[in-house]
Amino acid sequence: MTKTQIAFRPKKANSGRTQMYQPESVKLYVKPVCGWCRQAEHWLTSQGIEFETVDVIEDTDAFEEMERLSGQTLAPVIAVDGQVLADFGARELVVFWEGLGKSK
Repeated sequence: MTKTQIAFRPKKANSGRTQMYQPESVKLYVKPVCGWCRQAEHWLTSQGIEFETVDVIEDTDAFEEMERLSGQTLAPVIAVDGQVLADFGARELVVFWEGLGKSK
């Protein structure tokens, strides 16, 4: 058994399903020893989504920004085109992503 298990199955890019939301900006706030953070990075990469990763332990200004955006200090936090999801796992990220762009 591995220490970190991926709890999701990414969709194949050309599966014939609805196209994924294509963001203008994605910022992922992470902590170095965070399994949920690694899962989020893996999911974003597997979907071909470009994103900026910010280590909030190494960068105190980024930690304060993450706390201001999310109202808490837990990671990961993702900011996508002005919408924020905080303290999430892979399944919550998938649901969040599926809801992006629907209100526009």
